[in-house]
Amino acid sequence: MALIRIDGDNLVVVIEGLDKLWSFKSSLTIPLANVRGATADPGIAADPKGIRAPGSHVPGVITAGTFHQEGEKVFWDVKDPSKAVVVELADERYTRLVLQVDDPRATVALVENALA
Repeated sequence: MALIRIDGDNLVVVIEGLDKLWSFKSSLTIPLANVRGATADPGIAADPKGIRAPGSHVPGVITAGTFHQEGEKVFWDVKDPSKAVVVELADERYTRLVLQVDDPRATVALVENALA
């Protein structure tokens, strides 16, 4: 699971527990100027992931790490798709962050309020 917070002009994502090991990341810091928005999207887990490099993918269990598809990089950290949030980015290493959070609605509101 990931914790998302706003720290000044940055969106900070902290990867918790063993997800650090599975995703090969402990945190990400993204300038808010490069964040385009966030949505709760439990259906995204059914979408094709692409090529994992580096990361972990056990269908129905966990998707974590960097996935390459159609020239884009997407960072995943999801075990429970019902709690998935997608953060759209521009001019960053990743085009999207797909993250499991404790409260998807509150996380989307946090990101959207920071962008307003």
